[in-house]
Amino acid sequence: MARSKGDRGWPASPEPLPVAVVDNHTHLESVESWEAPGWTRSDDGTAIDGPPADIAAHLARAAAVGVTRMVQVGCDVDAIRWTHAVVQEHPELLGAVAIHPNEAVLHERVREIAPDGRLPEHPDDLMAMGRFQEAFHLVELVARANPRIRAIGETGLDHFRAGPRGREVQREAFRAHIALAKELGLALQIHDRDAHDEVVEVLLADGAPDRTVFHCFSGDAELARLAVSHGWYLSFAGPVSFGPNDGLRAALREVPPSLLLVETDAPYLTVHPFRGRPNAPYLLPGTVRTVAEVTGRPLADVCTSLVATSEAVYGSW
Repeated sequence: MARSKGDRGWPASPEPLPVAVVDNHTHLESVESWEAPGWTRSDDGTAIDGPPADIAAHLARAAAVGVTRMVQVGCDVDAIRWTHAVVQEHPELLGAVAIHPNEAVLHERVREIAPDGRLPEHPDDLMAMGRFQEAFHLVELVARANPRIRAIGETGLDHFRAGPRGREVQREAFRAHIALAKELGLALQIHDRDAHDEVVEVLLADGAPDRTVFHCFSGDAELARLAVSHGWYLSFAGPVSFGPNDGLRAALREVPPSLLLVETDAPYLTVHPFRGRPNAPYLLPGTVRTVAEVTGRPLADVCTSLVATSEAVYGSW
């Protein structure tokens, strides 16, 4: 059944959190440009034609509910350049940059049907951007030049969208990003989709950076225990609130506050009950409240520990 216009808009702002927190991973360049027919009014009646007018509006709406700082992630060539600029304009933002594993496959012109059943498209503009090493050079330049870039990411392995040749490309790209993060003393944000064992294998073989974060953690309790044993950080997003994800909630219970982060991964993975609707940092409180409910901890304590852990990973804003 098609959604009505009334349930496709930006969700109403949630109740403010008792202590301000950090969105550990968001793609504001995509949030800013997200437009779709029917997304014309939020649930609270605020008239908006598409998303809020600009990044400042998103930041203000997030701050009003207690999401006052964010890590903006740029993981393609255009987004890296955008991130480099925006984190210097807005003190609420720190940055992470990388070539996403699926972008690495495109840069290397790999064309094969992956487990998702798709044959990757190779846009003309991406072809003009060069091979992976040329794109990765931009990551290096920005990470070295901009002190507000505090992480390399998102990088890792995506076995859902890559076949055998693509996985080889992703693995080598992952290793290059790991080496750069260690060289520069930056955190590492990992993209891990259907590749848990292989991601761990690479981290152990190459040596994980001191501050390694599994962004949008999707593993089970066993993987969570393994990550915790190595001192790796786990960041939970909207899916931890989805009804069927009991295994993910079991994993959450294995993570001590000192290794726990939260994120939106906006504009995707909107927290329950708004799944399928546009996402932005102002909706992070729903995930924070889920963390408190699942772990049985007071909400204010969860918020306070999330701030401390975020600052342990990324430093001060």
